Amino acid sequence: MLLVLSTIHFTFFTLHSEERMRVPNCSSFFTLPLRHFITLANTLGFILLILFISGIIEFPSFSLLSQFSTQPIKDQSKAFTDVVGAFKKWDSEVGCARFKKEINQQRNGSNYGFSTSLQDQFGGQLECGVLKMKHVSILVKGWTWIPDNLNNMYICPCGLSCLWTKSLVLADNPDAFLFETTKPPAQRSIGQPLRVYMDLEPKRKRSGREEIFISYHAKDDLQSTYASSLFHNGRNYHISSHKNNVPLVYWSSFPCTTQRNKLAHKILSLLPHHSLGKCLNNVGGKNKAPRLYPECVDNAAKLTKWWNHLHCVMSHYKFVLVIEGTWTESYITEKIFYALDSGAIPIYFGAPNIMDFVPPHSIIEGVKFKSMEELASYVKAIADDPIAYGEFHAWRRCGVLGNYAKTRALSLDTLPCRLCHAISKKGGRNADA
Repeated sequence: MLLVLSTIHFTFFTLHSEERMRVPNCSSFFTLPLRHFITLANTLGFILLILFISGIIEFPSFSLLSQFSTQPIKDQSKAFTDVVGAFKKWDSEVGCARFKKEINQQRNGSNYGFSTSLQDQFGGQLECGVLKMKHVSILVKGWTWIPDNLNNMYICPCGLSCLWTKSLVLADNPDAFLFETTKPPAQRSIGQPLRVYMDLEPKRKRSGREEIFISYHAKDDLQSTYASSLFHNGRNYHISSHKNNVPLVYWSSFPCTTQRNKLAHKILSLLPHHSLGKCLNNVGGKNKAPRLYPECVDNAAKLTKWWNHLHCVMSHYKFVLVIEGTWTESYITEKIFYALDSGAIPIYFGAPNIMDFVPPHSIIEGVKFKSMEELASYVKAIADDPIAYGEFHAWRRCGVLGNYAKTRALSLDTLPCRLCHAISKKGGRNADA
């Protein structure tokens, strides 16, 4: 810093000394010859370069301005449709190394990757010595939506084998019964299967009759998130490399509740959008998606089943509006994970601790904005700038998952092994009644 000050003083004295001899007042500075101003400008430029290299000052970058900010970004480029091209532009302007550095700085004093909203996968450090059984069988007794393709023989950590089935033929003498829609038996004796009860609905109420309770919340015996691939097997997973500029936003919802429709109307009235479901439909019917995007239909038999082409259709939009039916802590349904899997940016309204479950800088939280108008302005600005848009996808491309790694590790996909592990620790049928 002393070197910089000395340089400024020397330059000014040299330029000014000749004129000071001729015109002895402060206004003489403004009568300096042009060559002196050029010399002074070059010197000041050199000084700024020294300060920048030394780290004393730092010029703002787009990435720093946009990172985790709800302030609208002024469009500096033309709207884009080529999402891969947007990623390449982000690579050249920002890049993974810088993104990782910024995320690491954000982690200091934050909960990225260290959230109490998510359990450890096997209840902490995996200890194989606590297992009392090497094989566990689970018979699913009552269910509504548990997918059939979850039925399987799993080979789990610690050499534990785990049979999950809905068939009494395959598990005629199970170690545990799993109930989802009906309550377990009121009584259980030693030697009878353990009772497991699962409730992933917002109220997550225990039956009072189970040895193991499964819900979406970390405070319960076993946590199961909705970030499961088993919810959507058999779908068309074509992902479009081009995004719509008009419309910008995808939305579909069911059931059409008054509260959700009212909020959706407020934001969608400010943004070009397609509402493709039953609620607030603006495309001429709920089965119009295959006609808009024929590449999303594998065969004619799937034309009437909107969920079979959900991911493919979503992938054509830059944003997907996600509104939970119930806003409560940790209740995060599959909607937001569909949007992330399709390569869109979710605009999210729902659980107050949503950031504990998703990748860093991957979604737009609607409640963080002062008004719907401010939110809409921000969305439009992101949509028009490939660098800003690309940064919302950096987590996937750079492998910066944060808490999302735990969210996926605690999904329905991993529940069989985790449940068998818990049953084995208790001793299965031999557990105390």
